Formats: sequence, C-alpha cells, structure tokens
Amino acid sequence: MSEEYKWRYGFFLGCVIPNRYPMIEASIRSVFDHLDAELIDLPGASCCPAPGVFRAFHIPTWLVIAARNISIAEELGVNPITGCNGCYGTLRDAWYELEHEFELKKEVNKYLAKINRVYKGNLEPKHVVQALYLDMGIDYLKDHIKLKFSDLKVAVHYGCHIVKPSDKRPWKGEYEQPQFLDEIVEITGAKSIDYKDKYMCCGAGGAVRTAVKEVAADFTREKLVNMRDAGVDIIIDCCPFCHLQLDLGQMEVNNIYGDIIGEQFNIPVIYITQLLGTAFGMDPNLLGLVKNHDLQGVSPFISVDPFLNIVKEQLI
Repeated sequence: MSEEYKWRYGFFLGCVIPNRYPMIEASIRSVFDHLDAELIDLPGASCCPAPGVFRAFHIPTWLVIAARNISIAEELGVNPITGCNGCYGTLRDAWYELEHEFELKKEVNKYLAKINRVYKGNLEPKHVVQALYLDMGIDYLKDHIKLKFSDLKVAVHYGCHIVKPSDKRPWKGEYEQPQFLDEIVEITGAKSIDYKDKYMCCGAGGAVRTAVKEVAADFTREKLVNMRDAGVDIIIDCCPFCHLQLDLGQMEVNNIYGDIIGEQFNIPVIYITQLLGTAFGMDPNLLGLVKNHDLQGVSPFISVDPFLNIVKEQLI
C-alpha cells in the first residue's frame, strides 16, 4: 500500500450501519483501504436526515441538517461518501437542489451561520458503489480479483434511492433497468440472475416498515419468492436499510406469512463490498463475515454460513 492514497472520501456512516450492521462498515473500510482509497471520518455528523421521514414532514429542516453534514466533509476537503441508499438520497438530493436554488442556499446558510458553519456545495456527495464503478472503474476492480466463483447465483437488489430521482443521479441513463451493480458482481465470477420484479422496493422504504410492518413484509415476501423461484444462492445489496429488510425481514416473512410461503426462507444477504473483498482474497473476518458470538436478536439474522461454505467450495 502506498503512503499516498489514490482517492480520498469523507465517510458518512448514517444510522443503520453503525447501529445495526457494523459488519458492513468493516467491509467498506477494508475494501477501500485495499483499493488504495482513504476513508476519513466526519466528526459530529448526524442522521442524514432520513428522506422518507424528515423530508416528508419538513423540507427546510431536512435541507439544513443535510447541508450541515455535507459542510463537515467540505471542511476536510473531501467528497462525502456513504454506503446507504437513503443517506445518499438525502445528501445528493440536497446538494443538487441547493446548487439550483440560490435563494434556498442563502436561507440554509443563514441557519448554519448560527452554529458557525457554512455550506458551499463544491463537493459532490457519492455512494460507495458510485466510487467503485465511476471513480475507480471496473477495470481497476478487475485488477484486484484474485479468486473467482465458479457457480454462484446472485439476486442483485439495487434499492430505490440509488437510482431515483434520475435527474439527480450520475448513472448516465441507467435508471429503469440499471446494470452497474450487476457488472460489479459479475467480475467476481458470480452470475447475476434475472428474477421477476427485480427493481421493486424491498418493502421498507417511505417509513412503511415503521408504519405497517405486515405491509413491508408482504413486499419482501414477494421479492423473496421471486428470488427463490429464480434459484439464487445469495442476495447482494448496497444499502443497510434494504439489508435489514432482506435479512431481519426474512424472519418476519417466515413468521407472518409462514402459512403461504411453503419452505422457510434462508437466503444469505451479503453487502457488495463483502462479495468484492472475498474475491480480492481478503480475510472474511475483515469483511464482517464471521460471527464470533452467540448473542441472540442481533445481525445477521439469516446466517451467512452457506455463503462461506460456497466460498470454500467454489473460489478458484
């Protein structure tokens, strides 16, 4: 590893990763370090705030808090980066809107001045996948692949905020049926399997999970049925809230809809950097894939052991 990193980002953790899925944080930090990308902590960063909650109730508050978070990265001179689709939606949407609404930007800075902060808007908020795919590029990632899967069938789940609204996203036209995450998956030798309603919401978004858990679980049930019908081995995602819904949500689907789903669901849910790091030949412990405790009621709720068994059998 060189002393000078090729890329530097301000790592915005959000809420779900540190509170529910620290293994996702571990995998992002480890993989980015392996790829010669520095992740700098953002001291004092708060909730993004959540787009499906704060923005739905009071847009000015949502904008001011988002601008404050971005300003922390600006002080450090780095693009804020997040591994959460919801945080990405908030930070990028706020950044875009404030760059196109001068009076709104002035108003936001009036509030920020009260806490001796200023929002400039000169640094683009990014998603972990955006950095991997657009900053580093597929060829650079390929150069780090040491091991390849021989027969791993993957259900790729994008989530909503990473691709929509399309006018505020960087994906060069890939909005309705994006392929960038599938492309990253397939450089590991894994096969991204098409399945019915692949781009449907996981079920948790828009505070549905909080408001009516049975409705959220019904969305998830439909996705899981479609994935199982397609014969997948694992689920790959890029959002901790989707991860929660597809992981803990499997248990909830098994409990709420057990009478109609037949066999209980037990599909390992793996974050994209956990898959990449595995193909890079990295220690599964560094990727948060090894559960070293017997605590109940904590993540991962669906065991990732079947995935680790595949790793042992297939990586060549």
